[in-house]
This record gives sequence, structure tokens and C-alpha cells, in this order.
Amino acid sequence: MRLTFRIALLAGLALLIGLIAYEGTAIFTPIERAGWVLLWLAPLHALPILLDSRGWQALIPQRVKPGRLFWIAAVREAINRLLPVANIGGELVGIRLLAASGVEGVRAAASVTTEVLLTLFSQYLFVLIGVTCLLSLSGTVHSENAVLIGLAAFLPVIVALAALLHYGSLFERLERVAVRMLGEEMLRLLNGKWTALDAAIRALIGDWTRWVRTILWQVAGLAAGAVETWLALRWLGHPVGFETAIVLESLTQAARNFIFVVPAGIGVQELTLIGIGSLLGIDPQMALALSLTKRMREILFGTPALLSWYWSEGRRELQHVRGSSRL
Repeated sequence: MRLTFRIALLAGLALLIGLIAYEGTAIFTPIERAGWVLLWLAPLHALPILLDSRGWQALIPQRVKPGRLFWIAAVREAINRLLPVANIGGELVGIRLLAASGVEGVRAAASVTTEVLLTLFSQYLFVLIGVTCLLSLSGTVHSENAVLIGLAAFLPVIVALAALLHYGSLFERLERVAVRMLGEEMLRLLNGKWTALDAAIRALIGDWTRWVRTILWQVAGLAAGAVETWLALRWLGHPVGFETAIVLESLTQAARNFIFVVPAGIGVQELTLIGIGSLLGIDPQMALALSLTKRMREILFGTPALLSWYWSEGRRELQHVRGSSRL
């Protein structure tokens, strides 16, 4: 698996470098023209994270301090966006940090597992909204038809996964695989309670009021992400309508999550923005400038979250060492 990630990373970097080399230095002109105002995208990203954490809170049976949950959600995203972990490392860290916040391990794991499933459904809804906007904005239909076919093909996968989690005792059946994927520390956290984990997930999926609230908060968070795209294009000198921003944000997120094996979606995000942008009157130079701006925001927002996580882990390890020495 690590070899696959490395190959995907090299391929994505080669694609990104090739696109930048092909389009030339004109890519950086709108970024230079916008200047320091683009830095506002970093603090503005707190809104999508806050909305997403509110959705996660709906799945947690115990009350967790909003600030603590916001921090964990920011760490989860930073790990998934900036580290080569195939969009799963952040979830594992989230489970452990939530358990360290006082939530029982099985319930923490159930909340994250269920939230990931609901995130797939929320993103599916957001892509449907994006395709609807694309149909109203674009005069061509071939590309939209291809996207609609892809959406129709992907929906049964989400439904099947939800049914498997609800009825299939997935973790109990795949205990050996789960142990290998989650690692020793997560194994100690769950302590072999795979049947209890399946039951906790079934309880959350069966409580429709919880998952409806989660989906509503998640879709609101995705829409807030589209606001970032709308502002970025305006500051880059290519203002667009909010419908266009929704199309760009929704389809880019879908591409990055679908081709999750490429770390940070390097190359995938750029190619998607160029392709969708061409349907909406956005030239490749501006699409690449937008992509670089979004990556700048990911680094500026995610790096402090990663550093705070490293500091937290270091302090926790130091306390463990001190406690062991006293014994």
C-alpha cells in the first residue's frame, strides 16, 4: 500500500509540475495582483470546520467542549489533506483524540465511522447540487451527462455500505483486517469490542434525527467551502457567481475523494479545476491560480493544526514517561 501511495504521489507531482510548466508564469500573475488579501482565506476556513464539527457533535452521545471538538476536526482535516494517509489517518487520530477527551473508545470509533459514511452521502448531495448548477450554467450536455451517470453508479455503493454497517456486523467479521489497519494503539483502545462497535454504529444509523442533523450541518459546511472559492476567484480578478463556485467546489471535492490514493489530491485537483473551469469560461491559467491559492490556504490553516497535534502528543508522551518513572 505504501508503494502505491508513493507511486501516486510521484505521478501527481509530475502532473502538477507539467501543468505549471505548460501554462507558464502567467499562473502567478493573478496571485501577485491579489496580494495579501488571499491570506484571509486561512482564518475564514474556520467556518466550514466549525459547521462540520457541529455535525459530528450530533453523533456523539456525550457532551464534548465545542472548542475541543473544533480542534480535533481541524487536526483530522490537516492530517488527511497534508499527510500521505489516504484519507484514513485523520479519522484514526480523531478517534483517539476524542477518546482522550473522555468519550468511551467504542462510542468514539462509532461516531467517526458513522460520520465518514454520512460525509459520503452529504458530498453526494452537494455534487448533485453542483451538477444542477452546472446544467443551468453550461450550454453543453455531454460532460454533465457523464457526471450524472457517474453519480447514478456511485449511489448504490453508498447505500450498500450503509446497509453493511447496519446489518452486516462488519467490524466483527473483519476483526483481523481491522486490527491490521488500525494498529496496536487503536486495538488497545477498542480492546476487542468489535461486536459493541457494530452495535453502536447500528444505533447511530438507526437514529434518523441524529444523522439528519449531521447531514444538514455537513452540507452547510460544504457550502461554506464554496464561499471560499467564490471569494478566492473574486480576489484573483475573475469574479463569478455563487453557482459557479458551487460547481467548482463540489466537483473538485468529489474528484479528490474518489481518487483518494493520491496524497493531498496533487494533480487531481488541478486537472479537475481546469476541466470544469473550461465549461464555465475559466481559462487554465486562472484555474491553476485558484488551485494554488486553495493549496496555500490548506497549508496555512493545516500547519498550525498539525503542530498543535504534535505538541499535544509530545506532552502526552512526556506525562506517560514521568508517570512510569515514578512507579
